[in-house]
Amino acid sequence: MDARDLVRSVKVVGTARGLRSLRSAWRRQRSDAVGLPRRGPERARVPGPVRGADPQPGGGVVRFARSSLRVRVTAGGAVFCGWDGAEPEPSYALEGPCPDADERVRLEPDTDGGWRVVSERVTVAVSRTGAVEVRTPGGVVLRRDLPPRWWEPAGDPGADGAPGNGGDGAAGRGGDGAQVNGGDGAQVNGAGPGGSVRGQAARWEQRSQVAADARFFGLGGRASGPRLRDGSYRLWNTDPGGSFEPGDDPLYLTMPVQLVVADAGTHLVFHDNSWDGTVTLREGEEGAGSGHDRPGGCRTWMEGGPLRYWVIVGPPARVLQGWAALTGAPAVPPSWALGYHHARWGFGDQEEVRRVVAGYRERDLPLSALHLDIDHLAGHRVFTVDTARFPDLPGLAAELRRGGTRLVSIVDPAVKAEPGGAVYDSGSAQDVFVRDARGREVRGVVWPGEAVFPDFTDPRVRKWWGGLYAERLEQGFAGVWHDMNEPVSFAAFGDPTLPRSARHALEGRGGDHREAHNVYGLAMARAGYEGLLELRPEERPFLFSRSGWAGLQRYGGSWSGDVATGWAGLRASLSLVLGLGLSGVPYSGPDVGGFTGSPSPELYLRWFQLASYLPLFRTHSAIWAGRREPWEFGEQVLTHAAAALRERRRLLPYFVTLAHEARRTGAPYARPVWWRWPKDRALRDCEDAFLLGDALLVAPVLEEGAVRRSVRLPRGRWYDTATGRAYEGPGRVVLDAPLSRVPVLARAGAVVPVAGADGGVELEVWTPVRGREGGGTLVLDPGDGWETPETVRFATRLRGGEVVVEREGAAEPGYPVRVRGVAPEERPRQR
Repeated sequence: MDARDLVRSVKVVGTARGLRSLRSAWRRQRSDAVGLPRRGPERARVPGPVRGADPQPGGGVVRFARSSLRVRVTAGGAVFCGWDGAEPEPSYALEGPCPDADERVRLEPDTDGGWRVVSERVTVAVSRTGAVEVRTPGGVVLRRDLPPRWWEPAGDPGADGAPGNGGDGAAGRGGDGAQVNGGDGAQVNGAGPGGSVRGQAARWEQRSQVAADARFFGLGGRASGPRLRDGSYRLWNTDPGGSFEPGDDPLYLTMPVQLVVADAGTHLVFHDNSWDGTVTLREGEEGAGSGHDRPGGCRTWMEGGPLRYWVIVGPPARVLQGWAALTGAPAVPPSWALGYHHARWGFGDQEEVRRVVAGYRERDLPLSALHLDIDHLAGHRVFTVDTARFPDLPGLAAELRRGGTRLVSIVDPAVKAEPGGAVYDSGSAQDVFVRDARGREVRGVVWPGEAVFPDFTDPRVRKWWGGLYAERLEQGFAGVWHDMNEPVSFAAFGDPTLPRSARHALEGRGGDHREAHNVYGLAMARAGYEGLLELRPEERPFLFSRSGWAGLQRYGGSWSGDVATGWAGLRASLSLVLGLGLSGVPYSGPDVGGFTGSPSPELYLRWFQLASYLPLFRTHSAIWAGRREPWEFGEQVLTHAAAALRERRRLLPYFVTLAHEARRTGAPYARPVWWRWPKDRALRDCEDAFLLGDALLVAPVLEEGAVRRSVRLPRGRWYDTATGRAYEGPGRVVLDAPLSRVPVLARAGAVVPVAGADGGVELEVWTPVRGREGGGTLVLDPGDGWETPETVRFATRLRGGEVVVEREGAAEPGYPVRVRGVAPEERPRQR
């Protein structure tokens, strides 16, 4: 029992469900003792010397004495590497079949006795002992993966090659991956000699080198960042228990996805393996050791599963586009979901909901959605309603919708194990719940009490679960939010989830929770999305999920989870959104004000202002925490929060455009400031500001008492949107940040579609720099269905003292134009 276990035990055992959670923890421990035999002695295996190579479409297979490596370059330029016969499929990350191979790729001998795969965009060089280099077409090395190492049962005849015999840089065992118990009879997908022997899964390690100036980003939702410092990051979706802030790791949504940015270029690497693991990062150092650079390093350790990974190279925008092409285009939320949401765990009844919504309307504050937490359910049972407190939920939903506010429902995966309950009886009859190694239903403890868990890795179960959303739609809900789906089972000690020995279908392949855990939330999101789509095929589903994995963006977005109330929690909120965006999930946002406590008026306002520029704009809090309505914090906060709400409503056409662009290109709405300038090292280290699309730079206030703040500007001219004053980048400027607003700057030449006073769209054009063109895009969402939206592109330039706005394919812009941001030396006239 570690310190976190002890704290959790003190918290939980003293509650009404304490004894149940204690019993559940012991039950889980006993289940794993039976289902996961102890490991015996192990030996290390490395690839050994090269033996030859066989060409295949897109690359080929390089054969070694004790392993083989398949290298395949797709037509889109993505590189797949699979050891020991691992194939790209089956995969929970890929949207569909593996992309077609690039038929123009050549496999040829390399100069050191190894082989290389040469394509138009990238070269992959495989050394004679199994090191893999990813190079630019010009020959610059972006990444060097040293020969991998597997740890397998000592009785395996393929497990030769003791630690230290790895050739050019093969690393020995050690660090944070050594001596972890586990292993059962689960077959390791795609594994070769060391895949699965006498019930024990092979573990593996891969060490990599990157440029000394490289910076690491991604790995899903991380509270520290968005730049990932030296340290270890666990790949195991986890409820941190209560709340979190920077330094807490892991959290709810981890992904083995790294984005590495260096002067030589940007690349993304994705280890397509859902098992528990650890990524240990070490930034490099230029000029270290007698003037020599020390490269950055990455150590990836996995507790089992295949060693297979993808690499995508290019500028950041191309890399994220390639990632979306591989794992699926992001879902476009309905336009109303890009407005402001209010949530609370603790709405007493439907009259309180009416009072809260009326409070927004009386103060003329736009409210797009209100979320109902577990307190509206009957005994916290999923797909039920407490009719004593919500006697007419469909009527309430219809009433609120007439005023422009939609209801969103929480949905947890745990089903109360209660004979006579409709969901439990239906699931039991169809055998949909996760079972243990002895064939018994796995029982855990969640909000409704003792509960069972659907196996979402079974297509049949996903179909059953998706049909249950009909009840939510009949109650009038317009969307859902998935919670507790890491999955969580309360535990007084140990890991608060299902036994690792629990059995899962895994699409018919079969396996256990070690492989299924990280994809559980992703598979649940798929079940919900496909169910909503089948029930309401004319509407785009609205769904966001606390947990997930690579590919979650296909079904919806995410949010911060239970971020701690405090200035540290505010900073963590921005890190999570940017990190998820760079991992392929563009739609996310935090709980404004933090989940756990009562924020000061200043903290609440600064959080509110930050979130008003993030994709998911939602206030939320725990039942024991303070209220989150803006008027609860005094007149000054109300005035400034109202201004932020009005600005969000004004920018709605821009957010709609960003949502559709994300689907088309994979680009996140909120982007790091280095997005278009990845070679600017100062920008790579900037973590307290972000770009909203290409047009706006947002510099939130993240420190108590600050009324001015320093802002690092990218190259070019930027206008303060509040004053119109121009600033030249690159460089650092100090801007006013009164309580009434946070600094927002607009790029010179940008066209920002906004809502006009009459409700139509107008174009806010920021004066271009003489001799340089600008532009922008407007996507007109025809509704919340599937009609193809109209996309309009504009170009701007300064000509003869006039700002010229040209629409692609038309003589006139077609929309009202408002020119802003006149530089002191230029007084342009609008044309």
